[in-house]
Amino acid sequence: MWEELLSKKRFGSDGKILADTRDESYRNSFHKDYDRLIFSNAFRRLSKKTQVHPLSNNDHVHNRLTHSLEVASVGRSLGLKAGEMLKDRGVDVDPHDVAYIIQTACLAHDIGNPPFGHAGEEVIKEWFRKNKDKEFLKELPVDEISDFQYLDGNAQSFRIVSQLEHNLFKGGVNLTFATLGALVKYPYSSDECLAKGKSKFNYFKSEDEFFSILFSELGLKNNDGTFKRHPFSYLMEVADDICYGLLDLQDAFELKIIDKSDMEGIFNLLCGETKTEEVYSSDRSEINMVSKLVGIAINHLALHAMDTYEKNLDSILGKGQPKDLISLFSKGELQAGIGQAKKLGVDKIFNEQRKVELELGSFNIIETLLDNLIRASYELYTTEESKLSFRNKRVLKLMADEAPEKSDDLYKMYQRVIDYLVGMTDNHAKYIAGQLNGLG
Repeated sequence: MWEELLSKKRFGSDGKILADTRDESYRNSFHKDYDRLIFSNAFRRLSKKTQVHPLSNNDHVHNRLTHSLEVASVGRSLGLKAGEMLKDRGVDVDPHDVAYIIQTACLAHDIGNPPFGHAGEEVIKEWFRKNKDKEFLKELPVDEISDFQYLDGNAQSFRIVSQLEHNLFKGGVNLTFATLGALVKYPYSSDECLAKGKSKFNYFKSEDEFFSILFSELGLKNNDGTFKRHPFSYLMEVADDICYGLLDLQDAFELKIIDKSDMEGIFNLLCGETKTEEVYSSDRSEINMVSKLVGIAINHLALHAMDTYEKNLDSILGKGQPKDLISLFSKGELQAGIGQAKKLGVDKIFNEQRKVELELGSFNIIETLLDNLIRASYELYTTEESKLSFRNKRVLKLMADEAPEKSDDLYKMYQRVIDYLVGMTDNHAKYIAGQLNGLG
């Protein structure tokens, strides 16, 4: 089982599945995964994408890149401890390999998020739902249009690393199967997602065959054709939950959306009342006080997450897999603390005035992009290239190498539009929308 879960196989650019046998003492297969991802353009662009607060002028506020790096740091520590635990249980594994697998999955977990964060994701979904009866969408069957109407950054992340980045439609970044498996939190498609009443999914119809082969090779395909989660995905997920739950508060404090008193009860639960009082009564600056307590809280949560993982490993490997690690926490104060941190985010941070104003602006930006790019693609689909309107020729020219091909079917054309849009930074999306509106 663990030999499959730790697979060094890759989808090669020639379409073959081959194990990576070129390990060096200083750089093995899983180390290469990390290097390939961190040097990619898609990863670099995260530096100009919203985490929570769009277009912030405060350099300390997290963007998608800094968030992903911090999640990867926590994930690496969890992976190293998990590797040591597995080795103690008799699994033939180098703990550092597990650390690299989870660290790389953490780096990639948000690589498919569109500009303006989750607000951008919602605009795309809403646009496709609003226009579902228009001529340019009516031809798409349900299992294709649902990919757009319920667009999920998790599925786009999987598409980017497995199809788009580096080797276009030839394995993408060509990551090892172990790392690809650890990236997947929701091992189902948009179709299954709807049937099960879920809101998240991890692969589009276009990656259906690819995904099935991958999870079969990992030993994670059930007899009924459904898939199980890779056990390492739980550690990637909890690293993300811990970081965004606490670091969103730190950003909001920097931006003066919340104050120390808003967080005191949370820190009492996560750090202990004695430690919180000690830090709050020190001569540190308020920003340093919050940073100190956030660090302590992350450490406490990460250590308990690893204990929880070890105690529940059998159920994580079994058929009835748990939802996540935090729901299994035995320390009620830690479970309550992270829960209250997320609630504070919803109550006071995500609905903050400036954030709401900027998100409304992002609606107009993304709607402008979709109105122009989808309509131009539809004209390409229905008209001879030589008869394309001048405007739509120029719109498609904007997409350069990412423009759809005349030979593509409509679904693939629209996917290329989403690939292009999702790949944009906040600033670039704003600029291109301005050009299309004649405001450049």
